[in-house]
Amino acid sequence: MSVNIENEYEKELSLDFKDIIPKVTTEALRYEGCPFDCEINVLLTDDSEIEKMNEEYRDIKKSTDVLSFPMIEYSEPADFTGFEDEIELFDPDTGELVLGDIVVSMDHVFAQAEEYGHGPERELAFLVAHSMLHLMGYDHMEDEEREVMEKKQEEILTNCGYER
Repeated sequence: MSVNIENEYEKELSLDFKDIIPKVTTEALRYEGCPFDCEINVLLTDDSEIEKMNEEYRDIKKSTDVLSFPMIEYSEPADFTGFEDEIELFDPDTGELVLGDIVVSMDHVFAQAEEYGHGPERELAFLVAHSMLHLMGYDHMEDEEREVMEKKQEEILTNCGYER
């Protein structure tokens, strides 16, 4: 599995994001039973940059905590059936399934960690788990979908040792 992390956050980071992100992405894929090695790209940035991206891609002119850019359309969330026949979904150099991109505002990570009364490590892990579920086709537009995602996020985080 390739987890490509790019840190554009200009302030010093006191948390070990190079450990947290691969740990959570690996567990999310295991939890959902993904049968492939995958490629995920993660960008750490600030509120200003994520606001620009949010406006460009979603027409929403405000910052947000995380953006997910899935590369795959699923018939059902996390249904990887038949993907082995769709060569365009795989990186030709590595053979890995290209899931997509995650963009995290570290400004939001620190603010939300304080707001919710837990550490920034847990908040970063939560946002990565949330985004990984989006990359695997989950959404939270309806209450039932939201409840499914929340349950899965908490189980992934618990499996990684990031409990509230």
